[in-house]
Amino acid sequence: MLASRSTDVITLGCRLNLAESESIRALAGDRDMVVVNSCGVTNEAMRQTRAALRRVRRERPLAEIVVTGCASDIDRAAFAAMPEVDRIVPNAAKLLPATWGGFPNHQPPRRHARAFVGVQNGCDHACTFCAIPRGRGSSRSSPVGEAVARIAALADAGVQEVVLTGVDLTSYEGGLGTLVESILVAVPALPRLRLSSLDTIEIDDRLFDLITGEPRVMPHLHLSLQSGDDLILKRMRRRHARADAVAMVARLKARRDIAIGADLIAGFPTESEAAFANTLALLDDCTIVHAHAFPFSPRAGTPAARMPQVDPSIVRARATTLRSHAADRRRAWLDTLVGSTQTIVVEKPGDRGHTPAFAAVRLPRPLPHIGACADVRIVAAADDHLIGIPA
Repeated sequence: MLASRSTDVITLGCRLNLAESESIRALAGDRDMVVVNSCGVTNEAMRQTRAALRRVRRERPLAEIVVTGCASDIDRAAFAAMPEVDRIVPNAAKLLPATWGGFPNHQPPRRHARAFVGVQNGCDHACTFCAIPRGRGSSRSSPVGEAVARIAALADAGVQEVVLTGVDLTSYEGGLGTLVESILVAVPALPRLRLSSLDTIEIDDRLFDLITGEPRVMPHLHLSLQSGDDLILKRMRRRHARADAVAMVARLKARRDIAIGADLIAGFPTESEAAFANTLALLDDCTIVHAHAFPFSPRAGTPAARMPQVDPSIVRARATTLRSHAADRRRAWLDTLVGSTQTIVVEKPGDRGHTPAFAAVRLPRPLPHIGACADVRIVAAADDHLIGIPA
């Protein structure tokens, strides 16, 4: 149940939205308002946004209901027609003080285990399945000095881990490696820096050296792979080949034990059984332990929506197969961590956290300091998390 007579922000979708929601919460102040910061990456995300708006109206019948984010930018007319929606705020305006009345809330930010800092927005690429450029616009980046100052302030406030986020993070103007190096040099008090989704083709030598050689950069990468078949990658208009992804992961893991995550789409138009088998095999070939596997859903207005579609039942079955194999790989990886000592940042309500490689950890009883680092000994593994005790 949402609190009454206060501003609530509901976040759907990516880590960039999480970062932006914190700014919206501060700018909106204490008002009888609910902001739904939406996601439009799939048809299911659009459906979840509509469902959230209907639920909010039932729970807060007198509140002002505002929708922002990619879903409402992509299909503004549909959301404007919803009786639950009082106002639509374009993505381009959602971080402007004037949008929320020009009176920022000066209370200290809420303490979280990690802080998400958006440093890049928009995308200049044209993947055939993606509607996000319509919601986010062209690529643009925060200046290095501005990003460093924000992260320094978070570190001064006691934040132990910062996650850099963006729609196309590796397209950061001036080079993501330059930004990462600047943060590490200028903010020595920050223990942990994590990178959100990366495009393998844009990991240059400078960024590669930092990922593999800097202990404060967490050994966990989430890669935007999408498919393991070269023909499908071409039809997606991706800029890498299968061999590029496999080679990059091999190079990374030769230098450091890095946990690999990836986005993978099952049932892209024209995907044959052999093409799907190549994607399924990519889980093993790239040692993927954090997989986000999605059934393809055609987005209106995208080139992929006009391509010959795979039967929906086959799409669903392939997604299930991908997820099942990914879950097996994840469990096997978690088993290898039993007996080790891991450092976590304690998350609410105090009985959980994540290792540097982003394995979830559960504790038998809460620890006292949310947001602090703690060493835990891993004593067992469940299907999707580790079980630890204070070391």
